[in-house]
Amino acid sequence: MRRLKHVIILMTIFIFTTVLIYGDIYFVDPVVQSGTAYAQGGGMGSEQLLARAINGEARGESYEGQVAVGAVIINRTRDPRFPKTIPGVIYQPGAFTAVSDGQINIAIDEGSLVAKAARDALNGWDPTNGCVYYWNPATATSKWIWSRQVVKQIGKHYFGK
Repeated sequence: MRRLKHVIILMTIFIFTTVLIYGDIYFVDPVVQSGTAYAQGGGMGSEQLLARAINGEARGESYEGQVAVGAVIINRTRDPRFPKTIPGVIYQPGAFTAVSDGQINIAIDEGSLVAKAARDALNGWDPTNGCVYYWNPATATSKWIWSRQVVKQIGKHYFGK
């Protein structure tokens, strides 16, 4: 178990360093031709990565709550206080428990509800109305997060700006 933690930490450091250097570690951009999306390059796309983050962060939440967590990640890419890419936001040190505990590495089936939630968030559904933070008030350990204005509650999560 200790060795696995070391491997996860090393992988996270490697990925974060790559994000810092290149701005994005996933060189997959969909190209739409005649209604069909084709991936350019190899690796994992933003949809799969976002679905993995949603799965790790909001697996037990309602569908709307899962989309909301995805929307927060996307909203951060548009906010100058955060990295500009989905991988950059997700792998920002300390930002998401799903990264630090390794849940981000669990592959998500394209047909799953979590993948659909990621697609809906990527397609613009934002149940949070622009929030860039969320937390579970029952488990949040950061005192700083309580300085954020609560805009909305969806399921167990508070969403704030």
